[in-house]
Amino acid sequence: MNFHLYRTTQGIFVEHQQRMYACDTKDWNALINDDALHATLREIVSTKAAESTDSAAFQLLKPIGDQEVWACGVTYLKSKVGRQEESQSSGGADFYERVYAAERPEVFFKALPHRVSGPGETVRIRKDSSWDVPEPELTLVVTSSGKIVGYTVGNDMSSRSIEGENPLYLPQAKTYDKCAAIGPGVLVTESPLPPESKISLKIDRAGEPVFADNIELRKMKRSLSELVSFVYRECSFPDGCYIMTGTGIVPGSDFTLRTGDRIEISIDGIGTLVNTVE
Repeated sequence: MNFHLYRTTQGIFVEHQQRMYACDTKDWNALINDDALHATLREIVSTKAAESTDSAAFQLLKPIGDQEVWACGVTYLKSKVGRQEESQSSGGADFYERVYAAERPEVFFKALPHRVSGPGETVRIRKDSSWDVPEPELTLVVTSSGKIVGYTVGNDMSSRSIEGENPLYLPQAKTYDKCAAIGPGVLVTESPLPPESKISLKIDRAGEPVFADNIELRKMKRSLSELVSFVYRECSFPDGCYIMTGTGIVPGSDFTLRTGDRIEISIDGIGTLVNTVE
């Protein structure tokens, strides 16, 4: 039994079988930090009458409260190759080869909630960057105890020109205002996502497609529990944490985002996140 959990202007709602059920609580932090979240949502659906059958009637907000967003890098072969290419001239390519094969994955702080955009909102490219891309990523919703209780769609916006200049510039390439987006909601399920689930990226410019690609989750080198264990190894998260798990879709060096581009990221079973570049 799967549920989709949404933050909306009308409150917090659970969607099940195309019906929307209102949650009594307005405390997103407490709800999302519930190790028994699936059972909690099942109870709501079984005891309440549906408010609506039209989820499109609800104005969605970004599905995050006070949670930090962390991210993992070089978890797909395509990402390793892309990072090596962009950092070749700086002499940093070897770092990405090493981390791909290492026991310890690359993990880094991505954003506080106020730097995260929601569905339908804009994301940004840095003014001091010349090469920018979206990074479509499965994003984990993890409680303070380290339990994965849900999944959402994430966009880890990235400046390839800055990171490629020097790997030590990674925080500047990754963290700035509107540097990430998540949504449209949180999938809560008792079973892990099927490995054949696809992440898809489409980018339109002036109404015309300029890039499209997809990849299956099975192509990820690291396990989800492995990534969570390293993020949580020496950090505590009182309200839980969102963890972006890396991208396997890397546009070529001849592509960069422009203002006005429409970014559409879909993950099977979770939904579609749409943002426009400002």
